[in-house]
Amino acid sequence: MSADLRGPGNGASCCHDNCETLAPFKAASVAAVSCGFIKSDTLVTVLVSHFTVIVTFLIYFVASNSAGYRKPTTSTFSYTTSATDSELEAACKAEKSRMETLELFGATQLPESTNCLACSEDGRYLSLGHSRGLSVWCASSLICVAEWLEDRLEITSIQMTRMAETAYLLGTIDDMGTARVFAYHCDNIHPLSVVNIMEDINKRSICLTFELSQGGHYGVASISCNGAVWLEVYHFPTETWLKELEMAASQMQEPNFSGDLGMKWSPLSVATKLKPPKIPAGTTLEGPHEAQTTDLLTHYLVVDVDTWSRQREERSFNTGAEKTKETNKSPRRCTLHFLLSCEQFPGDTKAKSQPAELPVAVCVWWSGSHNLLQYLLQEAPRNKPDVEPMPDVLWPNAQEILCSAVSRCTRYIGLGLSNALLCVWDRQSGSPLSVVLMSATDSAFIRLQFVDYWPVSTDDSQTFASAEVRLLVVCKSGAIHTVTTGRGTQFSTTLLSERPKDSGDFPTITASVPFLQSLVLKVQRNGKVFLQDVINKTTVCFLIPPKTHLIATPCNPVYALNIKQQTLFIRGDQDPSYRASSEEDIQSQLFIFHFGVSDILRQYSVSPPESPQQQKTLSFASLEDTCNLYLQQRALSVDERNKAITQTWKHLQETAVMEQQGHSKAAAELLQ
Repeated sequence: MSADLRGPGNGASCCHDNCETLAPFKAASVAAVSCGFIKSDTLVTVLVSHFTVIVTFLIYFVASNSAGYRKPTTSTFSYTTSATDSELEAACKAEKSRMETLELFGATQLPESTNCLACSEDGRYLSLGHSRGLSVWCASSLICVAEWLEDRLEITSIQMTRMAETAYLLGTIDDMGTARVFAYHCDNIHPLSVVNIMEDINKRSICLTFELSQGGHYGVASISCNGAVWLEVYHFPTETWLKELEMAASQMQEPNFSGDLGMKWSPLSVATKLKPPKIPAGTTLEGPHEAQTTDLLTHYLVVDVDTWSRQREERSFNTGAEKTKETNKSPRRCTLHFLLSCEQFPGDTKAKSQPAELPVAVCVWWSGSHNLLQYLLQEAPRNKPDVEPMPDVLWPNAQEILCSAVSRCTRYIGLGLSNALLCVWDRQSGSPLSVVLMSATDSAFIRLQFVDYWPVSTDDSQTFASAEVRLLVVCKSGAIHTVTTGRGTQFSTTLLSERPKDSGDFPTITASVPFLQSLVLKVQRNGKVFLQDVINKTTVCFLIPPKTHLIATPCNPVYALNIKQQTLFIRGDQDPSYRASSEEDIQSQLFIFHFGVSDILRQYSVSPPESPQQQKTLSFASLEDTCNLYLQQRALSVDERNKAITQTWKHLQETAVMEQQGHSKAAAELLQ
């Protein structure tokens, strides 16, 4: 059957039978015009029709080859819509069948209502929080080695870190907002301390977040009480706790042990209490963004607080009367990161003899703020325990901070700002590594993620000049971008995933996988779990549970990544369609995906370093040495920076020409 091409309004047609190439389509168009079959004013319509047939022919050709058909020997081009659709569908199914999947390594039954999972850094143990308390499993055999149970107490958040060779620290939050610290030692779980003890029922404090530092030396809790929110940084007496745990283990081995330890554990101490910044007493404001003070740090704090107050008033004015009261009472939320030693700022140099994982400071930012604040971790003064500390370092930014991330070595701090700005601070040099304007984004940032273990220069002299980092930027729309930037180099942005058309494709988890080079783990709302290559923008493999189960709560999946064993633990619930009755209890399973045994991932496999200090840092005896090295590296990178400046000017000139042409065209249209 030949293709019938008709120009609108004239009823003319051109038949192309026995076409062996695509050239006759063009020739037929010219002949049709010259012979008078098609008027010149309808030539565009005919060309569009020819273009449609050409595209259809190409789709037919690709689909036929993909489906395994032999190339037709006849020269007649047969165009049938239903046949093409069926062949395209078959090709899509064939492509889907060829998609790589990672086989399920194992599965085991989970306790009822398991809400959270956490792995120890050494990969030996897996901790679980559920509706009856918490459990500790052996990560290899998946056998429960210890549990702490209490009726009507549901653990909703859990963390685990190794405190010593045979002792582990656990931090939990229950469904009532109470934070606790536990220790796992010699196959027993011991409750060490309750963080937010309710002393007055009218002043009940709720723990919003609770985070342990690696090694268990510090803990940070975000506390809410009567509309106010603050941070409490705790110093854990780890050495004393270890001695007390050994005493408890010896006591439990005695023949006449009754089961009651009667142990009074050493209390934890509050090292720092941080509240949202306020305008210091005696400081006056001359106008917006103008503070009457000679202290630069105080100036930025005052301006930031004033800006936040003005923005809150504007939001209250723009919202309705019912929402105004809620807006004024909404507390400022806080985000915190532990920082390791960079041997640069005050307090860092004293940590040379301490463990590499011991944090020396915390960085904090409050919602609505433009400033990133850094506080040293030190004991609170005994004579002035209630004095609010001033930040030791302040990192000012041009826009409001929306999200943040810290590299594994904690040298780089990434900040996602409003108006599509991305700023990466270098703690070692004390200056921004790069500021990127991501004009391609279509919505605000909601999450940042450093991509771990990229190759770096082994030459110490190039530490500053060749520093290059890569980040994943997740937008509110669901689009994901990758950003590559560095000092003195031109940044580059790549669209990894477009804005999903279906809400089920919205990413809920985007996590870097340290032992798989350039791969990230993604979980979507529809329950799909897969590994994606951030360089090639390809899906490497899918992680599919058994047909009888689905990934549980994909909007907030319960999972843990075991870096040492290169294993993913993720919870799955029974598919309701496979249950015998609707009244049957949902059986939750723990699915295990082992990346190390897969041939698909062999080419991406790398060995992550033991120390969290991934990149080698330089030691500075004084600030003068730091400045000298910084200037030296600036001189070494002059060629790269000049090239970047040239490219930037070229881009600006091209943009200016395009804008000028657009204005000229608009003016010409107005004159007509």
